[in-house]
Amino acid sequence: MKTEFPEKYITLGLKIAYYRRKAGYTQEYFAELIDKSVSFVGQVEGTGTVCGISLETLFKIAQVLNIPPSKLLEDD
Repeated sequence: MKTEFPEKYITLGLKIAYYRRKAGYTQEYFAELIDKSVSFVGQVEGTGTVCGISLETLFKIAQVLNIPPSKLLEDD
C-alpha cells in the first residue's frame, strides 16, 4: 500500500497491539472478536508493513477494546 503517512499506520498498529495486550487478548482471540483473520491482525500490528483499515473496522476494534476510537488516532 502506498501512502504519504506510513509512520501513522505503524503507530496505529502499535496502539492496537498495546490495547489488545492490555485487555489480555491474544491475536487469535482478538481476530475472532473483530471478525477478521489472524493474519489481518498481524499485518495491522506489524511494524514492517503498512496495512490500512476501514473506519468500520477501527470502530469495531475500539468497541472490543472498550476505548474511544480517538485513543487509537491521537498523537502522543
